[in-house]
Amino acid sequence: MAKKNKTVFICQECGTEHLQWMGKCTACGTWGSLVEEVVVPEKSDDVRSRSSSAKQGSKGPRPLRALGARQLARTDTGIGELNRVLGGGLVPGSLTLISGEPGIGKSTLIVQVAARLADRIGAVLYVSGEESEEQIKLRSDRVCGETGENLYVVSETNMENVLSMVEKLKPKFIIIDSIQTMYTDMLDSAPGSVSQVRACGNALMKLAKTEDIPIFIVAHVTKSGDLAGPKIVEHLVDTVLQFNGERDHEIRILRALKNRFGTTSEIGAFVMQENGMIEIKDLSATFIESRDITLAGSVISAIYEGSRPVFFEVQALTSNANVGFARRTAIGIDNQRLNMIIAVMEKKLGIRLSDKDVYVNIVGGMKPDSTSTDLAVALAIYSALFDKTSKQPSVAIGEVGLTGELRSVGNVDKIISEAERLGYKKLVVPFGNYSRLEKSGSISELDKSMIAPAKSLAEAVQLMQQ
Repeated sequence: MAKKNKTVFICQECGTEHLQWMGKCTACGTWGSLVEEVVVPEKSDDVRSRSSSAKQGSKGPRPLRALGARQLARTDTGIGELNRVLGGGLVPGSLTLISGEPGIGKSTLIVQVAARLADRIGAVLYVSGEESEEQIKLRSDRVCGETGENLYVVSETNMENVLSMVEKLKPKFIIIDSIQTMYTDMLDSAPGSVSQVRACGNALMKLAKTEDIPIFIVAHVTKSGDLAGPKIVEHLVDTVLQFNGERDHEIRILRALKNRFGTTSEIGAFVMQENGMIEIKDLSATFIESRDITLAGSVISAIYEGSRPVFFEVQALTSNANVGFARRTAIGIDNQRLNMIIAVMEKKLGIRLSDKDVYVNIVGGMKPDSTSTDLAVALAIYSALFDKTSKQPSVAIGEVGLTGELRSVGNVDKIISEAERLGYKKLVVPFGNYSRLEKSGSISELDKSMIAPAKSLAEAVQLMQQ
């Protein structure tokens, strides 16, 4: 006797199934995320056939030491910054998800990648579920010029049709734009639902692994910057790339949130121009090229991203609060972190900020995921409050503790070398970093002359004014 189809309500955020509709998901707590979907039961014959084939194809467990590691032959994308974030290039059979806000440049970048790979490795298939072939052609002509014969474009949303095209064309690289528009005839649910995304994602993953074809998947994001729709797609893919940046600002930052074939600490930098995405070779110089050291409320800081140090400007502004409570606004850093730094400044420096609005901005769209910017944020606020500036080009790095002490950060020796190249005369660092570098003998006399070690936030304030 055949089983009847059943109706369930699936959360579009976490994928949890509910037997009845509720306003709030009981698993993740999201309101209004439950969508009705029809679950088609599997046929018993299919289950038995899969079970028998699994028994036949199973090799059984083997000792890990007996397995040989396969060297990954990466493919150069033709874009150095993208290669850096991916870990050296495209891995055969990899599934890569790229996300970002509308207008950030996702489609522009993947068109450039598709055109360059088509000239290098062979047939490339660009599947668009949102744009027509003519629209893609117009963008390609604008950013890439005349393309070769190996770049194929199709406007399609049916997964079965896409798989059929792949079987005939035998492409070396595939782009799906976007996963939320794709659907399979095996399910009755709408495109973008948990079931459709899971089914289409699994089909693409199987295609990539069995045919050794690298696949790029484009996905939308919410207003908060998180991946839109079901989170299941993030677990399916090998790599998750995210574009950051302001649409009215030309600098774009590409970073890896997940990477099974490399590190997640690397970032790629681009400039959005009329002719496409242009790579930024010297990222630090780009962020601080127009900086004026005579301006109050401006401090240079640095972080180590992957294999290179990145210098950027931290700006702060203070003003009298007019609405009964002080406002705290942060762009580029966590707002809770800003509140903590302000509390430490009030307690350990003896200054009053409770009646001041405080605004902090990381110039250029940078979002440093590191506590090493704490000291620069505190010094920028202090500079803006008392209208004081540094007398010479300076850099400040260090984590601020709740007791007002400066805690050590990583890769200070590499940041020192880059600071010398950029022409900075003073580098305020935690005393712990300086003592370790001195004991190891890894700093020269020239480095010692420019390093200003500080044990506390109060000492750092005094050093920046000298």
